[in-house]
Amino acid sequence: MASFGERVVGAMRLDANTFEEIERDPTAMGQAAGVIALAAVSLGIGNVWYGGMSGIVSQVIISIIGYAVWAVLVWLIGTKVMPDPATKADFAEAFRVIAFAAAPGVLGIITIIPILGWLLLIVIWLWQMAAMVIAVKAVLDYDTIGKAIIVVVIGFFVNLCVTVLLGMMFIGSAMMGGAMR
Repeated sequence: MASFGERVVGAMRLDANTFEEIERDPTAMGQAAGVIALAAVSLGIGNVWYGGMSGIVSQVIISIIGYAVWAVLVWLIGTKVMPDPATKADFAEAFRVIAFAAAPGVLGIITIIPILGWLLLIVIWLWQMAAMVIAVKAVLDYDTIGKAIIVVVIGFFVNLCVTVLLGMMFIGSAMMGGAMR
């Protein structure tokens, strides 16, 4: 069994075997949440000029909720709407594997680099999307990558809506808190 660090690196390398191992390890739930939190903190530090410390905290909360929503969507779409004959997954497996797709975000601190930061952020997002496709293919036991891409794209748009709504709620509550002082 690989260590936490080896799993993070394996997910960053887009290694399907790493995602398969995570799927089979029910004790990796804490690691899964840890990857999401580490990626969110790293990206938050990279964008500290925009959100400050409260932005980092809210980014961690929003990221964990967002990845949970994405995992629910992947699980529902993949097992109920678009299953392959070999597809067999439960929510916990889906969450663990989807969470590790956030691994490229642990490098998010590099987005603090002036001028290049936004470009590096786009690279990290694309890398995370590629990891998500590999993760979905692994957890849903798909024969082809095409179905995994479709599931990821659907999940992405729904997750984006949820994330924007949560972000607006955090910003709204922060503004209300500031107005009441």
